[in-house]
Amino acid sequence: MIRWVWFGLGWFLIALGVIGALLPVMPTTVFLIGAAGCFTKSSPRFERWLLDHRWLGPPVRNWRERGAIPIKAKILAIGSMAGGYAIFLLAVHPWPWLALLVGGAILASALFVGSRPGR
Repeated sequence: MIRWVWFGLGWFLIALGVIGALLPVMPTTVFLIGAAGCFTKSSPRFERWLLDHRWLGPPVRNWRERGAIPIKAKILAIGSMAGGYAIFLLAVHPWPWLALLVGGAILASALFVGSRPGR
């Protein structure tokens, strides 16, 4: 039963990844990496299909082999984090402690993304 949950989640993440490839404000790679992880737990056949896919496979293979994030994806990810944080601050008007907590989490995430190899 759990295997089918992982399998369904894998396909859901593939769908989000494909949508992300079409929409410039939504990430792609993170969903594909998640899908590969789900297929690892549910279907080696579909994991291999994803890894060997002409368009979807390279970012997942780069991540698995070198922990690499393409420079274009880094710029988009960090820019999206900054934009999302700005919208959060302007729209929500959070308490100062919440703004610092969220800002710290975003900063840590941006530093991690920025520290990964580019290719």
